[in-house]
Amino acid sequence: MDPPGPGRPGDHRPGRPYLLYGNDWLAFAHLVIAVAFHGVWRDPVRNVWVVEFGMIACVGIIPLALICGPIRDIPFWWSVVDMSFGVFGILPLLLVRRLIKRLEAATATAPEAVPA
Repeated sequence: MDPPGPGRPGDHRPGRPYLLYGNDWLAFAHLVIAVAFHGVWRDPVRNVWVVEFGMIACVGIIPLALICGPIRDIPFWWSVVDMSFGVFGILPLLLVRRLIKRLEAATATAPEAVPA
């Protein structure tokens, strides 16, 4: 088999700069998501929505992989690997959400009694 060359599948060299450009945007998106989760670290009760957003994204991976995988001729087992990111990614988010809800309940103040 010949090694990849210009214009052949698997060629990631200077002849196709748009492939690396797409990777740059993918990396940027991951950094932006990481910044959003910093808010959970600073104030978990107020920013629990970020964790829930992450959980929705994990669930969304499964239909996306099942629908777009065959459209793009991606092998089924590659789609299974993609879906595993959603399955395994939601587990720590479920734990964090449970801990945030527990913290919210522990720090909630009882309403003061209003004199009649």
